[in-house]
Amino acid sequence: MEQDQKIENLPRTSLSTIRKLKTLGIKTYFELLNYFPFRYQDYSVISTINLLQPGEKVTIVGKVVDSQQIISQSGLKIQKFLVTDDTGQVEAIFYNQSFLLTMIKKNLIVSFSGGVEIKANKIIFLPTEYEIGKPTIHTGRIVPIYVEKKGLSSRTIREKIKIALESVEIGEILPEEVRKINHLIGEKEAYQKIHFPSTKKEIAQARERLAFDELFIIQLSSTLVRKSWQKEKLDYRLYLLPEIEKIICQFINQLPFRLTSDQRKVWEEILSDLQKTSSMNRLLQGDVGSGKTVVAILAAYFVYLNHFRTLLMAPTEILAQQHYQTFIRLFSTIDQDYRPKISLISRNHKLISEIDTPGSKEDLEKKIFESDIIIGTQALISRKKSYDRVGLVIIDEQHRFGVKQRAELKKKGLNPHLLTMTATPIPRTVALTLYGELDFSFIEKMPENRLPVKTYYIPPTKRKDCYEWIKRKIKDEKAQVFVICPLIDQSDKETMKSVKAAKKEYENLSRIFSEFKLVLLHGKMKQKEKEIVMKKFSNHEFDILVTTPVVEVGIDIPEATIIIIEAAERFGLAQLHQLRGRVGRGSKQSYCFLFCDKETKSAIDRLKIITRINNGAILAQKDLELRGPGEIYGTRQHGFFELKIASFSDLRLIEKTKKTVYFFISNNLLQKFPSLVRRISSLEIQKISPN
Repeated sequence: MEQDQKIENLPRTSLSTIRKLKTLGIKTYFELLNYFPFRYQDYSVISTINLLQPGEKVTIVGKVVDSQQIISQSGLKIQKFLVTDDTGQVEAIFYNQSFLLTMIKKNLIVSFSGGVEIKANKIIFLPTEYEIGKPTIHTGRIVPIYVEKKGLSSRTIREKIKIALESVEIGEILPEEVRKINHLIGEKEAYQKIHFPSTKKEIAQARERLAFDELFIIQLSSTLVRKSWQKEKLDYRLYLLPEIEKIICQFINQLPFRLTSDQRKVWEEILSDLQKTSSMNRLLQGDVGSGKTVVAILAAYFVYLNHFRTLLMAPTEILAQQHYQTFIRLFSTIDQDYRPKISLISRNHKLISEIDTPGSKEDLEKKIFESDIIIGTQALISRKKSYDRVGLVIIDEQHRFGVKQRAELKKKGLNPHLLTMTATPIPRTVALTLYGELDFSFIEKMPENRLPVKTYYIPPTKRKDCYEWIKRKIKDEKAQVFVICPLIDQSDKETMKSVKAAKKEYENLSRIFSEFKLVLLHGKMKQKEKEIVMKKFSNHEFDILVTTPVVEVGIDIPEATIIIIEAAERFGLAQLHQLRGRVGRGSKQSYCFLFCDKETKSAIDRLKIITRINNGAILAQKDLELRGPGEIYGTRQHGFFELKIASFSDLRLIEKTKKTVYFFISNNLLQKFPSLVRRISSLEIQKISPN
């Protein structure tokens, strides 16, 4: 059977179980095989009943000679099975599992795996697993334990994976030469051993092979995409003519600030790309406030001076409007003859332009489509009407903008240069592994006028003093304050529980800061409501904004100089750093206060790291080492997909897989491994799925 066989074809599987598997993103047999155990329980020791010792984790095999259910005074239902073998008898006890009385019947031979305890001077057995008959997959072996979600038990997952393993033909994706050099077991063997190992050594062998596969496929896919993009030749050229260079130099000199050395270096990298015959595909990474936008403005200006158009896509309307205002402000100082026309298109297709003049909507739309720089959300490329002469597309905080979106642009007759910007602190190992198809630029130094945000961990005993200090800052210096409430659920999506937590904190702070004006903002509000709140806060109509972290990170309010992050231990260091970036946008000293709900030593030690370090890349790397990629950033929120078994911090394996990619490409081996081709296609679908 093919590995992409749909799970609807799983034998002896209810529709309810099929639905639950699908909610986990498991739609095929192969995706089921890639739902890996998160730990193992060793029940491989099979003991006779007379040798049971308290504290052991073992398996017993015996005949059930009696069964009963009793109900305790507290209402707890207790199922008791009397089990015998040739050496003795013992009671196997379950709790609140009445259905077992119909499954485990008298005179059946049953395997039980679990722990041994003493109660009332009597040995009892507390099984966590059972099997009717001799041990196979649930007992008498090293048993895989899976994350149990959506009402799916490890037992059910185990059974379905066993069926899939026996049914599916797993094609090898690596030549024998590569396997030997890297000491890797076969593909089919790896899947067998990761789910049903006989020894701990087999688990290690399986993890090494499957982690190798995962990193190899990601990097091979990126390399192939990069090669295909390099073959695409532009049907236009952009030139740095002497008069254009002179105009750009004048513009740079008229800016209200000096470019940093990092900004100049990155600008030169982008300028070089823009003059090539193949399209630029570059990711620009830099902390909030590091000056990425001015580099984007220079790129758009160069494109304009070559008589081509730029589209800038932001993830939200608020950020699109912010970019629009920044572009207008920085271009307002130059001569009208050399000033590009800039327009904004919002999500509801309302058209805004600094060239707004009396006239019909049709007249305004015509003017906007004649603009040199058009700013909006992703709706920019989904509009039915196409733009002509687009030389550059700039994408803000959309990491997955890739194959699918480029195809959309091509349908509109566009093959522009692409510049993606991100303030999300991505460890370089992650960036280079996940986005190998892109070139990278990094802005690491902050502008000279930016003071580092002073960050403090505040223990509960100091919270009241901190509030009093903030009150003085608001009174004496007109400071504005962000208060960030965490997402309550272990999810990347804002839930009503999270909103209620923010509302509760808002009510609490309204009492504490009763003499000041507070406002609440969360992701469940309508877009128009959010815009009104942000505009009023920006206009200093409120002193304190209570919000959840899903609200835009890039908002720019220079008078906001204080941020409180509640339950800071719930966040990764990189997330905390991004949240901290909401303050420190102006020339005044800014402050970040970390409040902790659960004061464990590990949480406090981790939070104290961010009080000492202001560099996002360093913090992201530390977070990767401490917590793993899924905890660095809300995965769905930022467009990352999580590794299933490999680790971005495994530099040894990343280097090995890079060499294997080079070997594959050099020897043109891809077409010899159809299973690998299918997996790369599947990965591309995953990488381009919407954020």
